[in-house]
Amino acid sequence: MLQKDPCQKQACEIQKCLQANNYMESKCQAIIQELRKCCAQYPKGRSLVCSGFEKEEEENLTLKSTSK
Repeated sequence: MLQKDPCQKQACEIQKCLQANNYMESKCQAIIQELRKCCAQYPKGRSLVCSGFEKEEEENLTLKSTSK
């Protein structure tokens, strides 16, 4: 049996917020932060909805290391 994604609730809340606010991310920053907090609690790869944040972090680390 598949395990429920631990951060699915936060991901759904972001979608609801974005739809309600004409997809303006700035209006949903608090909810986005809640998802980031949830993602930080679990090992990489545990939450499918966190994969975008994990990829973003990897890209940021690569940019930082190449800009030195």
